[in-house]
Amino acid sequence: MPTIFSSLFCQLFPQNGQLGCDILLYYDRGDEIEIMACDDFDLVKTFECGQCFRWDADENGYYWGVAKGKALRLRSSGDSIFLAASMEEFESIWYDYFDLDSDYSLIRNDLAIDDFIGTAIEFGKGIRILRQDGWEALCSFILSSQNNIPRIKKIIATLCQEFGNNIDYLGKNNYSFPAASTLAKLNEDDLAPIRSGFRAKYVIAAAKAVDSGEIDLDKLMTQSIDDARRELIKIKGVGEKIAQCVMLYGLHMKNAFPVDVWMKRAISQNYGDDFDYTAFGLYAGIAQQYIYFYTRSLELR
Repeated sequence: MPTIFSSLFCQLFPQNGQLGCDILLYYDRGDEIEIMACDDFDLVKTFECGQCFRWDADENGYYWGVAKGKALRLRSSGDSIFLAASMEEFESIWYDYFDLDSDYSLIRNDLAIDDFIGTAIEFGKGIRILRQDGWEALCSFILSSQNNIPRIKKIIATLCQEFGNNIDYLGKNNYSFPAASTLAKLNEDDLAPIRSGFRAKYVIAAAKAVDSGEIDLDKLMTQSIDDARRELIKIKGVGEKIAQCVMLYGLHMKNAFPVDVWMKRAISQNYGDDFDYTAFGLYAGIAQQYIYFYTRSLELR
């Protein structure tokens, strides 16, 4: 019989004053960890909602990716998610990375303040905001500037192959994301193989800022969202949208609210140009992700 593990997590929801608690059940199946009855974790929605660029599905629908210097394969079956990892690795890396200590059913309930966001939430149910590495998020979203997702993925994959470390996992070669200290030693010509164009100089500038300690991403995680934003936009090539993406996806500030052309249109059409996103409270970033995924999916149909 597999060993059964559980994790109790609780969180206070400031808008309604409720304390929500849930139990996550996961099993050690030997070669995989099974997360049971996790209906708020949809692999396709989580990996294809625009928040990350290093996860891809194979012909069997299994997702492969690299994060925190580790490779992982995931699959879904019925109501369960299966991760090809040891229990030690799951609990030390992937539990946090997939934000498994957050109860998204209660977050969704707290965010459903009107019919539009309610519809977007129902459409996007299963999205989880990944707790990505701050440096990787900063570099990735600089590379995403004025770019489309397939090309962003290709640029980042090449960057990792050229400058990351090889990770042998399940018979496949995978590559870690290169450290800021590695890229800080390069010049624009060195980045020519990744074909990032004008973004190369911004990547190197960001790498130097992080490597030198001028920008301390760990420290920014403890600051207010306004203070973190002011520090991030000091980096050459980082504007408002990129800073908000870094705060939400890399610094784990769930009240950050990235706005691109999709979001600007959706907000204008449904709330007006003067809408204050802080109406969504401490989980505004998750509201943003539901709205973005919903409206972009409708436009692309």
